Amino acid sequence: MDYPNLEAAANSPLAQELFNFDYVGRVFIAANFVTITKTTDHQWAHLIPELRSFLKSYVEAGGPIFLVDPAAEQKAAQEEAANGSHSEQDQQTSQKIIDLLENYVRPAVEQDGGNITFKSYQDGIVTVNLQGSCSGCPSATVTLKSGIENLLKRMVPEVKEVVAEGITI
Repeated sequence: MDYPNLEAAANSPLAQELFNFDYVGRVFIAANFVTITKTTDHQWAHLIPELRSFLKSYVEAGGPIFLVDPAAEQKAAQEEAANGSHSEQDQQTSQKIIDLLENYVRPAVEQDGGNITFKSYQDGIVTVNLQGSCSGCPSATVTLKSGIENLLKRMVPEVKEVVAEGITI
């Protein structure tokens, strides 16, 4: 889950706590990592020990990460997007794309502290959401076009282009 500010973090007590640090500007929580975007000119070398200590203590104390499990909501949204396609062929293509993103692309993106989710497929154009460190990464457009788009075009011939919401190419 991607939380751009404190107000958006209503479902995550952990994210709310992280926003209490004056230098935390955005929080992204994935299955096995947390990505924090800082807002100030502070050096990461000074911030990492404090954040690491806080996260370790929070998790060891059994603090809640989410109030409601967002994974089920996200999966339902992806299925709805895939099933909302215009034809049965588009639905099958959407499911192929989702499977490729889940099994091949997401693990690689997660290694860099990011996430990718399927948004839609229509007329050969795949729309995805990039979250976490990917949302502000200068290399995201290269990864999107040279990596993800090439993979999807090769594996799903119906794909003509991949675009990410919020990223201008």
